[in-house]
Amino acid sequence: MQENYLAKWLNNELTEEELAAFKKSDEYASYEQIVGASNSLKAPEFDIDNALEAVKNRRTLNEPKVIGLKPFRRFLKVAAAVAVIMIGSYFYLNTLDENFTTQYAQSKEVLLPDSSKIIMNADSELSFSSRKWDKKRNVSLNGEAFFKVAKGKRFTVSTEQGTVAVLGTQFNVENRDGFFEVTCFEGLVSVTYKGKETKLPAGTSFMVIDGNIVNAEKPNSPMPSWVNKESSFKSIPLKYVLDEFQRQHNVMVETQNIDLDKVFTGTFSNTDTDLALQSISVPSHLKFKLEGNKVLFYAESAP
Repeated sequence: MQENYLAKWLNNELTEEELAAFKKSDEYASYEQIVGASNSLKAPEFDIDNALEAVKNRRTLNEPKVIGLKPFRRFLKVAAAVAVIMIGSYFYLNTLDENFTTQYAQSKEVLLPDSSKIIMNADSELSFSSRKWDKKRNVSLNGEAFFKVAKGKRFTVSTEQGTVAVLGTQFNVENRDGFFEVTCFEGLVSVTYKGKETKLPAGTSFMVIDGNIVNAEKPNSPMPSWVNKESSFKSIPLKYVLDEFQRQHNVMVETQNIDLDKVFTGTFSNTDTDLALQSISVPSHLKFKLEGNKVLFYAESAP
């Protein structure tokens, strides 16, 4: 058989004579079995889109890797933000003050880092920095407080109306609206008011009422009376007396036909409301009506 018979046979190009001769050959039976088996085989389906995607992926894997800067920049921003928060927290915590307050009819004892003791009167605010205490012993006060200061470095009390400075002593500071008083019970106290310094030895006071420095009575006890649950006054305008009553008893005070600039000398209880009302009204020739949480003071001649 000629060699090209097989190729022609597969392409159906044999003539009848060539086909008859090819069938008579010894190899024809084997070729016919091979062709029959191959016809039963099914070629796999070819997806050109998937093939292209695979080629692209292989190219990407083989290409040099380049790391984008955008994620790294985002990391730097986060790191910077964390650093700012940490630094800010450090300075915030180091400047953070200790704050204490008292409400009406309340007093509170505060122990300072150097074992100095403060007793706060009603309706008062006090603050200091415990972290800076070793460098600067300073307390800010709005209201009234009695101080027992341990000996050491200069100790100051800052108020809106003046500054009090000591080394180690016992004294009382009252800083109210229109009223400022410092009383020294032990040691020596320096009071600076409007830039002028006044030194107070034990048993003396410095008082300012409505912006005017006035003569103050000498204290006759080793500590302020309010520490012992009483409020005492010597020639003090009645309006400040009534304000103190309101703070100590948490009773709203109203007045009618009363001269609030009239001075008052006396003492009232900080725990017994009825007794306090009598202690204020009798020497002042006033009457009062107590209803719930309110009291009205009025002149005896008022209807």
